[in-house]
Amino acid sequence: MKRSIFALVLFASLVPAALAETATAMFAGGCFWCMEAAFQGREGVTDVVSGFTGGSRPNPTYQGNHAGHFEAVEVTYDPTVVSYQQLLDLYWVNIDPFDNKGQFCDKGPSYRSAIFPATESERAQAEQSLAAVAARFAPDKVYTEIRPAGRFWPVEEYHQDYYLKNPVRYKYYRWNCGRDQRLEQLWGSDAGGH
Repeated sequence: MKRSIFALVLFASLVPAALAETATAMFAGGCFWCMEAAFQGREGVTDVVSGFTGGSRPNPTYQGNHAGHFEAVEVTYDPTVVSYQQLLDLYWVNIDPFDNKGQFCDKGPSYRSAIFPATESERAQAEQSLAAVAARFAPDKVYTEIRPAGRFWPVEEYHQDYYLKNPVRYKYYRWNCGRDQRLEQLWGSDAGGH
């Protein structure tokens, strides 16, 4: 009898955590390795997956058929801890919104920046945040798009958590790409969400 009561108490204590609601948000900001690193580890973020979205081709892969897709991340988060607006704020300080050809040293359609809101509320917040960035840097033109959320396709496993699996290569790539230097130039002490 004692054992079953203990099990019931233990189960009851775990239920709220197991039932905690999560939400997802999708962002494209050039290299998904860098965007994954920007969101992972932030309070309230429970998972970040690198992949593709925004295109019409099914089953896109890094080495093959991802034309039309954006390199993106899918961020899973607890909205009681971190809000969609806070994720938007973090997103902006990790991209160059003025580059219409890609991000940093990565050029081409799949490296463009975009926000993919899933609800009308998210769309409204994304539009307000874009307007705030445009006003802050006027008259410079902001090229970051707001596009409807579609299916997210995770990229091959070797790209997931790349910045953790290959820290030296990742830092070398990021530095040589000029990402941190440009972010600091644009966002000052806010660059990268510090």
